[in-house]
Amino acid sequence: MRAVVQRVDGASVVVAGETVGEIVGEGLCVLVGVTHDDTPEKAAQLARKLWSVRILEAEKSCSDVDAPLLVISQFTLYGDARKGRRPTWNAAAPGEVAEPLVDEVVAQLRALGARVETGRFGADMRVSLTNNGPFSLVIDI
Repeated sequence: MRAVVQRVDGASVVVAGETVGEIVGEGLCVLVGVTHDDTPEKAAQLARKLWSVRILEAEKSCSDVDAPLLVISQFTLYGDARKGRRPTWNAAAPGEVAEPLVDEVVAQLRALGARVETGRFGADMRVSLTNNGPFSLVIDI
């Protein structure tokens, strides 16, 4: 699994003009990509990392300050543009594999006590955020 994690001062995701997920104030906006060999155990490991990684102000984690997370699926994190001009998506897991694993990341975060908002899997989403720092981090599990 791969996550692009951004420290934000608020973020939202809109689908067809409707806000489907939003966090206000300090938190993390997390784009999650799934590849073919990912498992529910890797989803749980990613959730634990997201909940405890110390990248908020004063080196705090979401668990330290009860900061919310906005989790959004993004298969393009496994795009490969090394050859030619058109990326390939061969490393990205198909939707029937990826969707339950993104849902598992969210479920595991909630089980840890996190406040989690989400995008809508497979939808054409508009993501807005205020990156604080800017601070972005790639996490591979």
